[in-house]
Amino acid sequence: MPAAAGEGGTTMPASAIHTFTDADAYAAAVRHSDVELAVTARGAFGARLTQVALHDVFMQRFSETLPRVVHSGATVARVGITFRTGPGAGLRWNNVELAPDSVARLSEGYEAYQRSSGVVAFGAISLPISRMLAVAAALGVRGEARPGPHLSLRPRPAALARLRHLHEQAGDLASTAPEVIANPDAARGLEAALVEAMVACLDAPEPAEDTTAQRRHEKIMRRFHAAIATHEGDALYMPDLCAAIGVPQRTLNSCCHESLGMSPKRYLLLRRMHLARQTLRNATPGRTTVTDTAARFGFWNFGRFAVEYRALFGEKPSETLRMAG
Repeated sequence: MPAAAGEGGTTMPASAIHTFTDADAYAAAVRHSDVELAVTARGAFGARLTQVALHDVFMQRFSETLPRVVHSGATVARVGITFRTGPGAGLRWNNVELAPDSVARLSEGYEAYQRSSGVVAFGAISLPISRMLAVAAALGVRGEARPGPHLSLRPRPAALARLRHLHEQAGDLASTAPEVIANPDAARGLEAALVEAMVACLDAPEPAEDTTAQRRHEKIMRRFHAAIATHEGDALYMPDLCAAIGVPQRTLNSCCHESLGMSPKRYLLLRRMHLARQTLRNATPGRTTVTDTAARFGFWNFGRFAVEYRALFGEKPSETLRMAG
């Protein structure tokens, strides 16, 4: 879920650290990226988000406690990369594993599905395209610094280690000495080091192979998300979804298992659960009932709905409604 500052102009240096127990609030806090998040396992969700904005650089550090699926799309024109910041469970971008020794370069205006299988920690950093190209030219780096399709890269070990170290130091400053980041001169020195390390990681000798099948599956998943987006706030079912995308259910099943780690039917069920929760959280007590909300999103077995809801979100739907307003 990487995010970035805007393309035009520079920002005043600043930092922030947030902790979350609510997945929706966490998704909403990610800057400059549209994020839709669905937790896929039972338990208490927890996340920590560190954000550091320098003059042109914007970076974030993420840590999460439960498996989830994320759809994210860039809302600004930047060149960014994301990478693991520590050991953890599986983490995949568009069905490509984000290995400990690799980075994912995010294309301008990228759209991606990301899924984790447990506790994960990762980071992101980005620059305006014009700044990235200028620095790459100055350093004599050709590599993959120019905007292009989403790529998985394996940087030189020393380059990735350097970026990880600087990224961690910036995160530590946000926690222990935010006044250092807020100092424009100190921020400029930190930014220079981060930019150089980032560009060095994009000067990777061997980009991962981009297969025809992979590109086709990514197009199908983009149509999958577009179809869901046209029904925002409404329940959606498999026959309608397959017709909208124009692929048979078997093909969609294969693509979703690759990108989401689950069937499209399971993903739609999780989506309906999250829509129900959002409705209950935003309801006016006395005007909305749990039964009406469950029925609105296609849940006809209300007892089963309540059990699954509590297992997924850690509270009864009636408790969510009681805290609304």
